Amino acid sequence: MRKIPCVLMRGGTSKGAFILAKDLPENIEERNEILLSIMGAGHELEIDGIGGGSPQTSKVAIISPSSHPDADVDYLFAQVMVQQRQVDTTPNCGNMLCAVGPFAIEQGLIPATDPVTQVRIRNVNTNTLVDAEVQTPDGIVTYDGDTTIDGVPGHAAPVALTFLNACGAKTGHLLPTGNITDMFQGVETTCIDMAMPMVLIAASSLGKTGQETPQQLDKDKAFLQRLERIRLAAGLAIGLGDVSEKVIPKPVLLAEACHGGTLSTRYFMPHHCHKALAVTGSIGIATATTLAGSVAAKIINQDKTVRFLRQIVIEHPSGKIEVNLFNDGDKPETIRASVVRTARKLLSGNVYIPECETK
Repeated sequence: MRKIPCVLMRGGTSKGAFILAKDLPENIEERNEILLSIMGAGHELEIDGIGGGSPQTSKVAIISPSSHPDADVDYLFAQVMVQQRQVDTTPNCGNMLCAVGPFAIEQGLIPATDPVTQVRIRNVNTNTLVDAEVQTPDGIVTYDGDTTIDGVPGHAAPVALTFLNACGAKTGHLLPTGNITDMFQGVETTCIDMAMPMVLIAASSLGKTGQETPQQLDKDKAFLQRLERIRLAAGLAIGLGDVSEKVIPKPVLLAEACHGGTLSTRYFMPHHCHKALAVTGSIGIATATTLAGSVAAKIINQDKTVRFLRQIVIEHPSGKIEVNLFNDGDKPETIRASVVRTARKLLSGNVYIPECETK
């Protein structure tokens, strides 16, 4: 058996393996085979690996000292499919991102300062920079605190994330089709690329209320097929080509808020409904609410483009997430976004895989 040093961590509402890049092969095909074996991909329960049988718990963060002059560490996110033996490194994951700072500090990649350590992270998937504020009293990472986030039981230390240049993360454009709205399969959409490429759709246009549970949506096969047709058309329109084997763009249903928030969302990953909401998804959705004429702005009756500090509260199946938007410039492309999440170290040691699966 081959052993690889590994830390299992919860980041926000996701969970996955954190591994130093130096402990994995540089060859991408060899590396991906190891990740598939680590997580147990190819089985609905991932019974022969440490994956949890869900897209939210079948994730890997690969960390190294940064080669970027303005960053401390590099973070490569890998989404390991559950039932398919496939690894996708095209998207970012903002939930896993919030555990990168604590991991990097404890691995000695960056010195800790008292009481807070700021870690600048470069997401290699999208070549974007994020500042993470990690609680380090007496120079030691603490996971204990009073901060709570919906979708996670209990409370923990806050990790503040500020996305510095998330606009056009994968396509180079905030509105990658050049339009505020586009029609796909007869349905009005807004394609936006802010931290994560997404295609935003009013739930009502697909015969949904936007308040359905993830389980209800996942059981509606006809709806999922229609949603996928829209996603595939959007992928072509925003320049990503055939996205049938990619997890981006993410399709998102939007609806009016029911619990005091700004609006309600159901976020897909892309073929299963998220039980909460991706951090990167929340940033794109929040930004879309500021753009007059977008699907999101129409739902909240926002008829002018907003360019000032604003807090957006997004409802999701497990509760809410707050996104603070800042704009130092005069264009939507200069928007910066911040969120507060929590992380927890669950297990550290070695993960074992059969030697034959790494050859």
